[in-house]
Amino acid sequence: MRYGGIVAGALALALGGAAPAAAQPAVPALAPAGLLSIDMLYADRSIIGTSPEGYAWSRDGAKLAFLWNDHGEGFRDIWIAAADGAKRQLTHLGDDVRGQGHAGVTQAVWLADGRIAFVAGGVLSVVDAAGQVTAWEPDRHGVSQIALSGSGDRLAFRAAGGLWVKDVAGAAPARLIVPGADKIAVESFRWNARGDRLAFVQTDDRAVRQVEIDYDAGGTTHHDTVTRAFPGDPHLQIVKIGVIAAEGGAPHWFARLNDQDPVWDYGLSDDGSRLFVSTSDFRIKHHYIYTYDVASGQRATFYSFADPIQIRPDWQVAWAPGDKGLILLSNRDGYNHLYSLPAAGAAPRQITRGPWEIESFTVDAKRRMLYFTSDQAAFQERQAYRVPIAGGAVERLTSAPGTHAPVYSPDFGHVADRFSDDLTPPELYVAPVAAHATFARVTHSPLPAFAQQRWATVRYVDFQSHVDGAPLTARLMLPADYRPGRLYPVIVGSVYSDAVHNQWGGRVAHATWGLDQFLVDHGYVVINPGIRGSFGRGKEWNRPMNESYGNLDIDDIQDSARYLIDRGIADPKRIGLWGSSYGGLMTTMSLFTKPGFYAAGIAGAPATNVGHAFPEQEWIAGAPDGPSQPALYQKESPLYHSDGLADPLMIIHGTRDQVVLYADTIALAQRLIAKEKMFELVTVPGSNHPWDMENLVQTRFTYKKIVDFFDRHLMPQAAH
Repeated sequence: MRYGGIVAGALALALGGAAPAAAQPAVPALAPAGLLSIDMLYADRSIIGTSPEGYAWSRDGAKLAFLWNDHGEGFRDIWIAAADGAKRQLTHLGDDVRGQGHAGVTQAVWLADGRIAFVAGGVLSVVDAAGQVTAWEPDRHGVSQIALSGSGDRLAFRAAGGLWVKDVAGAAPARLIVPGADKIAVESFRWNARGDRLAFVQTDDRAVRQVEIDYDAGGTTHHDTVTRAFPGDPHLQIVKIGVIAAEGGAPHWFARLNDQDPVWDYGLSDDGSRLFVSTSDFRIKHHYIYTYDVASGQRATFYSFADPIQIRPDWQVAWAPGDKGLILLSNRDGYNHLYSLPAAGAAPRQITRGPWEIESFTVDAKRRMLYFTSDQAAFQERQAYRVPIAGGAVERLTSAPGTHAPVYSPDFGHVADRFSDDLTPPELYVAPVAAHATFARVTHSPLPAFAQQRWATVRYVDFQSHVDGAPLTARLMLPADYRPGRLYPVIVGSVYSDAVHNQWGGRVAHATWGLDQFLVDHGYVVINPGIRGSFGRGKEWNRPMNESYGNLDIDDIQDSARYLIDRGIADPKRIGLWGSSYGGLMTTMSLFTKPGFYAAGIAGAPATNVGHAFPEQEWIAGAPDGPSQPALYQKESPLYHSDGLADPLMIIHGTRDQVVLYADTIALAQRLIAKEKMFELVTVPGSNHPWDMENLVQTRFTYKKIVDFFDRHLMPQAAH
């Protein structure tokens, strides 16, 4: 990837390139270290701006719609970009709700006549080229997943648990073609290319366990009933596959060996006469692809592969051009690679290979090419590539180190790229699809103050596991005034799988980018290790995680801290650790089984009892009805290792958490109290699982608690 002259000089330098002299702005004076604050980093107007999302190309590939806010506020409106990068704001819905916390437009798609259908506040509306907005389905609420048919004359969407179809022409209301019911809902759908049929997945939770959650919030006592299963429950979600005509009528249903098994992918042939379904057993050790004749319902096993050490369902399947076979993304050779499946039962033909992995792919049927993103360049990167379906040389389409998320126009003539690196919040670029294309920058998201701050220096370090010698990589954040030879207090985390990315904030599932920057600005070193169980290094690298939560993963975490100790960076007496959810499991297990190594640990919504996790944890945790149970689940659960706590521990948990039950934290607290183990508990009233993301007030409060706790135990001179 090359960036054109409209790129700011600071960004070009950050990407290793050079902006043209005329485009280089004056270098702003940087603020001295120690001036970042949690309040400034998590203000209502974000200093890093609002990331551009929801890219949608027009049918002719000439224009791109995207969702953005140029003021750094949370409300996204619809913007239009031309292929040369010129942009304009189309809707102004956010003008009346600034500062009120509205999410704004959540999805937009182009219609064949040039209008754009979109969803805002769960309502389906349409906007014309002049920006005139009309509520299209004003009486329908909770609309999501809108998709235009291949023929362009119909729009489908989900609402009230059902599947709806609306004719684009005329004023007739949408018709309900698959109704929802109590605990029965359409989860997703796909059009065929011709636009006269839809395949859909319907879920049925009527037999699933009901969990009661009681909590107080806002001065009121609440009683919630949550539908969710635990590992080993006999009654799981029923997953059904159907095909229905766009006009409605009775759907065709398609049987699998077990209707509780997950569906990973599915799709109709262009004419709608055939359906493929990618599925597996519940514990993902046996992968199957079935094909069906839609008219008769006859099923054929197109592909199958068994792997007893599989722990990640990264499979993806698509029809090959002309519906002549399938394209498969699988790690059957040890790494996620592309295969051609020409016919049912035929031997797969491998298209790509090597000690690297493909994240996802898109089929260009006209040119018989596959476009994909991969970590081939580096474990921490995601670059865009393409390869002929027939096989051959892999061509790299992007070059700037970082994380690229491309969206291609329908004719694959242009690409929209959501790009970010460790120094650059996400921005939108557009370019022709070519190996050495010049990308035009569309958005400039950060506020002016962003360029005046002193941000952390980010590096990637490689080391080896002390257990089995496997390669490990960590994302290391150093203070801007870092001095070699000085011993620093270190924060490891927030720990999780898939946490090492060359992008702003690293892992972005939580809003921890600002917390990390604050800690580094105030004298900490922050390191985030890429632990086993993550994408990018193949299934043999991940093999030790099979039936082994809280074992090799916490050794990988410890090795990242040891790396800093061995190199004279970390003060071995001032190492802190933290994480949330599974990261909370790793934090508590580390403190319980490695006493004395960490000076302090913080566990957010910690999954301390694997037996109360979701059944999908069986991928790694193992079968709860196996011969070694329940001993194996107890071995993997921090709850049963709490006697080992000897170091300061803080737990942060929301009382409304439906993923990791607050009751599990109370159970752990009771054990710790009984053993007279000291700990701190921060309860967030009425908060769900993402306790740091529900609102900015809550984010600021919980992050200040984290800072205060680490300061007291790792920087006592900074405590206040």
